[in-house]
Amino acid sequence: MQIDALIKHYGYGGIFVILLLEMIGIPFPGETILTLSGIEWTIGTFSLLPLLGVAISGNVIGSSIAYGIGRFLGRPVILRYGRLLGITDERLNKAEVKFKKYRIPVILFSKFIAGIRVLVPYLAGINRMSFVAFSIYNFISATLWSVVFIVLGRYLDIAWYRYHQVIHQFLLPALIVTIISVGVYFILKTSNKRRGN
Repeated sequence: MQIDALIKHYGYGGIFVILLLEMIGIPFPGETILTLSGIEWTIGTFSLLPLLGVAISGNVIGSSIAYGIGRFLGRPVILRYGRLLGITDERLNKAEVKFKKYRIPVILFSKFIAGIRVLVPYLAGINRMSFVAFSIYNFISATLWSVVFIVLGRYLDIAWYRYHQVIHQFLLPALIVTIISVGVYFILKTSNKRRGN
């Protein structure tokens, strides 16, 4: 089943669960989910306020669970199970140095970087950052992230509706010309190398 079909089928609850699980470390494409949700909002499948509510709360609750794992179970558990998600000792060390140096900006803007946004709540817990402070910055970050990608989905859909005829009309010929040009370039390059030998 495709992502947009999943969103339509499971609705608000599906978006909430996906964004919650993503923040614990299960690899879901959060930005894609939000952008497609924004498109669905445009066509009337969702209403804006409930959509924002489930997106923000799913992200915040998932981040809070990750914070708790980092704080109460610590680094050894994260390294043991994080290896399945590509979290190594070296990667965690580098991330921890940056986190200690730029704590607040990292929390505020990490949501916009796919691999990092999952790591930051764990680091906040490991470094015993105040849960209240973490929650405030995390909420602000989750709100910004959700709004940006949901609104992006809305305007992508509007742009697609307006320009898809033009894109459809010129995209295929442009693609064919590009493929032929690249093919000719490589044929000429290969034949010049053979002549040189």
